[in-house]
Amino acid sequence: MRKEGLRCGAALLALLGLLCACAAEPAQSSAASTSQQTVAEVPTVPSTVEELLQQMTLRQKVGQLFMVCPDALDLSLTQEEIDDDKADGVQSMTEEMCHALEAYPVGGICQFGKNIEAPQQILAFNEALQAASAIPLLISVDEEGGSVARLANNPAFALPQYESAFAVGASGNAAAALQMGQTIGGYLKRYGFNMDFAPVADVWTNPENAVIGKRAFSRDAGTAAQMARAMAQGLQSEGILPTFKHFPGHGDTAEDSHSGLAHTEKAKVEMLSCEFLPFVQGKDESQTGPRAVMVGHIAAPALGTGEAPASLSHSVVTELLREELLAGEDVLVITDSLAMGAVTEQYSPGEAAIEAFLAGNDLLLMPAGLEEAFDAVLGAVQEGRIPEECLDESVARILRFKEQYAGLMVAADDR
Repeated sequence: MRKEGLRCGAALLALLGLLCACAAEPAQSSAASTSQQTVAEVPTVPSTVEELLQQMTLRQKVGQLFMVCPDALDLSLTQEEIDDDKADGVQSMTEEMCHALEAYPVGGICQFGKNIEAPQQILAFNEALQAASAIPLLISVDEEGGSVARLANNPAFALPQYESAFAVGASGNAAAALQMGQTIGGYLKRYGFNMDFAPVADVWTNPENAVIGKRAFSRDAGTAAQMARAMAQGLQSEGILPTFKHFPGHGDTAEDSHSGLAHTEKAKVEMLSCEFLPFVQGKDESQTGPRAVMVGHIAAPALGTGEAPASLSHSVVTELLREELLAGEDVLVITDSLAMGAVTEQYSPGEAAIEAFLAGNDLLLMPAGLEEAFDAVLGAVQEGRIPEECLDESVARILRFKEQYAGLMVAADDR
């Protein structure tokens, strides 16, 4: 079937020109620069994601791993200003941000309430971000329905609102969760988003848990799994990439990982029949299609994390999630925000980003210092601490998801 879309054919020639000529690389000799300019003059249109990957520079590949809030592209802001939910957020593209996106060509953007003022504003902002990026961005938001809904809870949008995911789950009607996903997915698509940090796939088993609570669909694992899967189907039907969160399960914890490390003392056998169930039951591609999974900052000693967060644990992200529970599924794995206290209390921005990637995550969400984290990962690849073949594997996966959800199109061909 002949594929057509936002970026194919002649349009991709322009994209490749940007890939070769505009990315900010470290200073090189004049001979090397001349060689690069010659390549940029005669770009070859790739026919596959793998060919596109081969034409990307190391800096561009590293950039694909990072997903940041737009404020992080304003390099004049301090991390405290970026993290301050009450501060005025960046709400439009600037020339300085365009330059930052060239120097740090990130793979995705996450919009927050302070970045969203009105319908036309956020649509124009998302479109400007896409226009400034050589490779289409994954643009996401926390739009769960209920208390966490950055757009629906903004009165400027007049969008349908939901009491909570828990109320939907209590109905016992999976069709209601499907419709919720379709509704949310529909308006996210209209406003330039292609990804949602939802559904919440946690099972709310700890009544003292305030950070998840009614954001979860149920206290029952089977119901939570059914509802999360249905919501994901609804999002996908509107072209939105769903993100099941927060593996290995935040519903039994007492702590808030925004401020410190959360803990679960459950044994693995207990989690297999409860916390893991919504993540595993949603893996059938014929039902849920390609999806993302977010890994939380939860210490689970029974899973081999010790006092480290699961998001930075190879035993959890790679051995348990990828190889055991989701074997055979090409899932996109993303960390929870690396600027949360659960991470920043123990790790520098650079070390957190390196450890998160080595654990098996594809996308590194909101490091506490983009420049430091980016340069650290780049240096780790150059020094061999991160094998470049592992980097290529994750970037290829990200690009494949962007083909489906973000409008990335390699050369039109018959497939």
